[in-house]
This record gives sequence, C-alpha cells and structure tokens, in this order.
Amino acid sequence: MHELIGKSACEIVSLLQAGELTGDDTLDALAARIEEVDGDINALPTLCFERARAAARQGDLKDTPLAGIPVAIKDLTDVAGVRTTYGSMLHENHVPQQSDILVERLEANGGIVYAKSNTPEFGTGANTFNDVFGATRNPYDLTRSAGGSSGGAAAALASGTAWLAQGSDLGGSLRTPAAFCGVTSLRPSPGLIATNPGMQPFGVYSQKGPMARTVADLALFTDVMAGPSALAGLSKPHVFDEFGNAAARPTKPLKIAYSEDLGVTRTSAKVAAICTSAIAKLEQEMIAIENTHPDLSMMHAAFEVPRALDYAQSYGADLNDLRDILKPENIWNIEKGLAIDADEIRQSMDAQGQVFANASLFMQDYDLLICPATILTPYPVEERFPGFSDGLEYSEYYRWLYICCAITATTLPVITLPCGKTESGLPIGLQIIGKPHGELELFAFASYIERVFGWDPLQLIA
Repeated sequence: MHELIGKSACEIVSLLQAGELTGDDTLDALAARIEEVDGDINALPTLCFERARAAARQGDLKDTPLAGIPVAIKDLTDVAGVRTTYGSMLHENHVPQQSDILVERLEANGGIVYAKSNTPEFGTGANTFNDVFGATRNPYDLTRSAGGSSGGAAAALASGTAWLAQGSDLGGSLRTPAAFCGVTSLRPSPGLIATNPGMQPFGVYSQKGPMARTVADLALFTDVMAGPSALAGLSKPHVFDEFGNAAARPTKPLKIAYSEDLGVTRTSAKVAAICTSAIAKLEQEMIAIENTHPDLSMMHAAFEVPRALDYAQSYGADLNDLRDILKPENIWNIEKGLAIDADEIRQSMDAQGQVFANASLFMQDYDLLICPATILTPYPVEERFPGFSDGLEYSEYYRWLYICCAITATTLPVITLPCGKTESGLPIGLQIIGKPHGELELFAFASYIERVFGWDPLQLIA
C-alpha cells in the first residue's frame, strides 16, 4: 500500500500546499489503491483520471483551500464530461455538459474530481446496488452491505480509495453508509451547502453533504462545500475555515439527550448495547445524559408524503414508459406519490411544522441529541433490504430507516460518528444531532466525542 493512503485529508492538503506533493503523486497513489482493492468492493465504478490529471496541472493549486487533493463525487451529482448514470439503466450512457453547482465550487476551491462513487438507482434504498454497475460491498466484510445510498462514497473512504467523498441524504443516505463503513459524514442544515435546485428549489429534506474519515477532514470538506449561490433555491453565507477552526477546538457538551429509538422504531439489541456502551464513555466524562427525545410521533406524515410527491414529480409523467427499466422500489414510490390527495398533503404540511417545532423547542434544553445511526448491523449484500428474503413487500424497504427519516423531518444538522464494533468487527455509528443551524457547535462537540470514543479511522486500511 502506498504510504499516502494512510494519511488524513488534512495532511495531504498540507503537503500539497507546502509543495512536498504534486497532484500526480496523489492520483498515482489512489490509482494503485483502486487497482489493489476496488475490484472486490466496487465503490468507484467510474474513473476519470485523465480529466483529473489535466485539472491538476492547470495553474497553481497550492494557494487554494483543497490544494489539488482528489475528491470522489457521488453518481447522483453531475460532473461535466464524466459519465453520470444516477445508478439507472435509463441514463446508462449519460454524460452531462454542465457540472452541479457543488462540483463547480469544489473545483474552484482546488478539489480534483477523479471518480464517481456507486449509488442505488436514483439514490433509492439503503443498499448500494444497481443494474449498471452492480453492488458495492462493505470493506469490513465483503459479504455485507456498505449501506446507501452513498455506499460507494463510504466504502471508498473505508478502503483507502478516497480521502474525501461527496454524498447526499434524504432518509439516511449519508448516515447509514457512514455507520456501516466506520466513517463520518455531515447531513447539513438546509441552505448550508448550495446545489442544483432541480424541480424543488426550496425543498429542505434532500441534502448533499461531505463524507470523510475524521471530524477534522469532514470540517475541511464542509468549509469548501458551504457558501451562497445565486443559482440555488436555498443558500446562506459562510466564513471560510469556521468549521475547521471549530473542529480544532474540541468542546465538551454539558447536557445530552440520548434515545435508542426516538420513539419511532425498534433498535436491535446488538446495536443498542454497543451504542449504550459508547454513551457510558461520555458519562465517564461527567457529561449529563438524559434518556429522552423530542415528540416525533408525526414524522411518518411529515416525511413520507413530500418524499413520495418528489418521486411523482420527477418520474410520474413517464411512469408507463419506464416500468420495464426502473426497479420495483422506485415504481412503488412513484405510484404512492401519484395517489396522494389534497387532504394528505395538508395533513403532511401540518405534521412538518409540528415536528420542526417540537424538535427545535426540545433542543433549547440540550447541547446534543444522540441516537443510533442505524437499528441493524450491516446485512447481507444480496438482500435488497432487510427482511426482503423473508417476504416483506417493496413498500417496506425503507421502514427500518425511520431512525434517520425522523431526524430528516426535523431538519437538524447531523454528524455521524463511528462508536464501536460488533464481535465480528462490523462498525456501528451514532447520529450526533445539533441545534437548528448549529453546525459550528456541532463540529466542536463531535471533535470532543471522537476523541472520547478513540476510533481509529485507519484500522482497516492499515
């Protein structure tokens, strides 16, 4: 293994800025690592090293925030001139001419795109597989799922084929794969990270965000992703390096609310035990822990209706022509959206307001809300979703994600942190949830907690 693979993203950037590394050095290291391990994992099915090397040689990148470090982009996010399939045979040979706003920002800040990470079709489902590229496997156990829909991004980080990887999240797509693969991610507050507005420029549930191996690397990546754009429906100002500075000042939270299920699901005994053990480490730090959570009982209506409407808006008009191409889970989502009536929409809007009000009021009394990032350990990669082989209907494919979906409905920012492993060595993660628009404090708290947990982000790579 090349010595650079085991370094953090912050270290790579520092070496690039000092002129001790070149773009070709980093790309050579990644190419060799991909050749070594990705044939089994299938995290990065689309490579664009020629484009990356050309970009690395254009101008002096040493003075940019990312200094020419390579970054992996999820295959749901457009990169100009690079095959972007959205995980669907419908777009098997699609090559966009224009990059997403987020990609343009990353490249303007010195990021070099070298690969697209695998994703399920249109990001649907928490197991990363599709008919274009096949399945992504968990680097900790190749028989297990890497999670989804940012499974390719998480698996690339865990296996050492990426230092930084972009992902996205609606119902847990940043959080579930981060937990399954032992890495970290940020699901940001609406507007923090500007991206292409699509057909719902003011939607707040679906968010693009960063993934990395450590909180410091995550903060670095967030700093270059964040910022306003006149082309985005939602965006807000950002002072560069504020997240990096926050992560560099680990701060002990004084009062934490912890819940193993948020009152909306059931967490497996194995996951609950590992998470409870992690919380006990925080109690030993003399942090006040209360077993409680906000009232999220209306999250089903708050989350499921706008989600289904999004599918109907995106693909409903062409559903009859797409039935033989789309996977059954997507067809079910579209049909659900098309069947929603005005009363359901009204009730959902009421529920959205209530969930946000309950959560924001609750967070006035706590520095953080913490809960498991998943209710299950990584499951067999051949399972479309947990319970599929037992006969669960396609409509049940994301019910096990409610512990993430409920937090989506609150719009609170979330950093996912690995907190332990099963007896067989599979990672388990926690959602570290901050106050509304509270990313600055969240990074400082997460940095402290990361030190308490003592997770080694290079344990698999080394």
